[in-house]
Amino acid sequence: MTNFKIGNVEIKNQVVLAPMAGVSDAAFIKIGEDFSLGYAITELLSSEAIVRRNKKTFDMLKGLEDIKIPVAMQIFGSNPKTMAKAALILVKEYGAKIIDINMGCPVPKVAIKNEAGSALLKNPEKIRQIVSEIVKTVDVPVTVKIRSGWDEEHINAPLIAKICEEAGAKAIAIHARTKTQGYSGKANWNIIKQVKESVSIPVIGNGDIRSCYDAKKMLNETGCDAIMIGRGVLGNPWLIKDCVNYLEKGEMPQEVSSLEKLTMMKKHYQLLLKYKGEKLANLEIRSHILYYLKGMPKSKEMKNKVCQCKTGTELLNIISEYEKYLEEKFH
Repeated sequence: MTNFKIGNVEIKNQVVLAPMAGVSDAAFIKIGEDFSLGYAITELLSSEAIVRRNKKTFDMLKGLEDIKIPVAMQIFGSNPKTMAKAALILVKEYGAKIIDINMGCPVPKVAIKNEAGSALLKNPEKIRQIVSEIVKTVDVPVTVKIRSGWDEEHINAPLIAKICEEAGAKAIAIHARTKTQGYSGKANWNIIKQVKESVSIPVIGNGDIRSCYDAKKMLNETGCDAIMIGRGVLGNPWLIKDCVNYLEKGEMPQEVSSLEKLTMMKKHYQLLLKYKGEKLANLEIRSHILYYLKGMPKSKEMKNKVCQCKTGTELLNIISEYEKYLEEKFH
């Protein structure tokens, strides 16, 4: 088993769940944990909102107390003092074991409006101030998530990683795309390799991991310490287990049946209900179900039904009917 450490926190394997807005909540992290996930990072939380004690922001952390694997709480912002204050609240009141700083989000609301997320890549000195201020304020490891750079002309991830390390960061996650690429085009893994060569703290590589073979290839090609899976797990949390089993035991991935996917939809929905209540669970499960349905028979019909249903009972009935249809048709 290949484990690594972030500061004093032991991570049991090399498979990490990316911080994705609307995805990386307690429900999804719990599913990941059941599939042997090593480490997860929450969806991004506004440091301004934390300091203002915004209830909706704290609600995003509900259920994390049930998770046994290490979870970092991720904050974004651009004011070093406010960010340090927010980090302290998360550590003292919400038991954060690791604080992760978002310097990679390309979404205009974060990057442009707040000059946070990936906009910070244009301001290395500010990055130094933010990281050192947070490191000075909390007594848990601080990590940073970055991108390759702002655009192709300004690839500066190795430099930024070095600054973060000097300022006291204990690990770096790098999404090997630029801000201007967003989520399009191809990730340039060579940049992950350059980042790994420029620092001595653990480096987590992120970008284009769609299969356990990609995971192995990234580790081999870049020398990074762990791989981070983002959009590849949408509707496919089995990818986590596939990666762990393939990296550790050389086991080949198993085909996931339609019935297994339906069972997972129900489990996912129950977890959302538990942590968020019916109103939010009914809204949020929809987008997950649309991903789970990809490539399944009659998926278009199912998608329409799911998007129109109003209550949880209705949703579970739709899933049960579909289950019957699949059993009759394929067994």
